[in-house]
Amino acid sequence: MTNMEDTLSRCPWVGKQQIYRDYHDEEWGVPVADDRVFFKKLVLEGFQAGLSWITILNKRERFVQCFEGFDPRKVARFGPEKVHELMQDRGIVRNRKKIEATISNARACLELMETQSLAAFFWDFVDGQTIDNRVKDIKDIPARTELSEKISKALKQRGFRFCGPVGIYSLMQSAGLVNDHLVDCHRYEVCRGLAGNFRAPDA
Repeated sequence: MTNMEDTLSRCPWVGKQQIYRDYHDEEWGVPVADDRVFFKKLVLEGFQAGLSWITILNKRERFVQCFEGFDPRKVARFGPEKVHELMQDRGIVRNRKKIEATISNARACLELMETQSLAAFFWDFVDGQTIDNRVKDIKDIPARTELSEKISKALKQRGFRFCGPVGIYSLMQSAGLVNDHLVDCHRYEVCRGLAGNFRAPDA
């Protein structure tokens, strides 16, 4: 866990809650190569739509339990009874459309993975290399980009839902496809160093 060290320079969107600091200091911007982690991020970004990210962070552990560790093979087998069960669980976001979209996304994910890994699908859009934006001011970070729109469109063509360009750009930031830590943030150089040695599976 992150040391309660207030002298660390962090991106200004990080609040004072420890769970938010831990997310920023340990996960956000770290390049991801695991299909299940990508699927988890895709699902959680879908659930986050219209809500604050801290809401999702506070419920994330229960999401992991309810969605079988975000194993798309297991989630793809969820049926109506499981949907009903999830709708009764106060530990997650109880939105039927998002729950049903998660199940259909798991099936779309398995279809995609017949030809390439989910990680490779995403990393191919950036040629397997993190885009280093060298951001100096949070106002310069966009909510969406042409690339996130392109990825969103490609996902939708493959049958994915709740994957709009804003959510996809958030995923790109979280999964390390782009490095949007401010240059004076203590995590900027760390993530930059990780990106320098990263290559996507099957890329």
